[in-house]
Amino acid sequence: MSDALFGIHAKALSLGRARMDVLAANIANADTPHYLAKDVDFAQALKSQTTGTGALHATNAQHLALGGSGSAAGAQEVWRVPLQPSADGNTVDVQIEQSQFAEAALKYQASLNFLDGRVRALMTAITGQ
Repeated sequence: MSDALFGIHAKALSLGRARMDVLAANIANADTPHYLAKDVDFAQALKSQTTGTGALHATNAQHLALGGSGSAAGAQEVWRVPLQPSADGNTVDVQIEQSQFAEAALKYQASLNFLDGRVRALMTAITGQ
């Protein structure tokens, strides 16, 4: 039912948060030797969430719980290709990470604004005010 009301924005929020978590970890580890920068393929993750491909289904009660490991929302982490890796093997470029984080935050805020408008419209329909 939430898909009919909110469209893909609920899933986009979950994936956006997962991507911002990964980007924040990159920034936090900018000075960690041999740390490899990661990112989330947001478009591919959202596509798999909305089309159902890649969704796991337990077929036996003894299977492990779904979604227990890996990144949040089923987002697939990928290694970022470094433009200039440092001498200590760290591949984090802080300027790129900050730029990607800002872009992800703007997209997250846009989805929040859409959902807020949708909820307000529903509240108006329910209360008549």
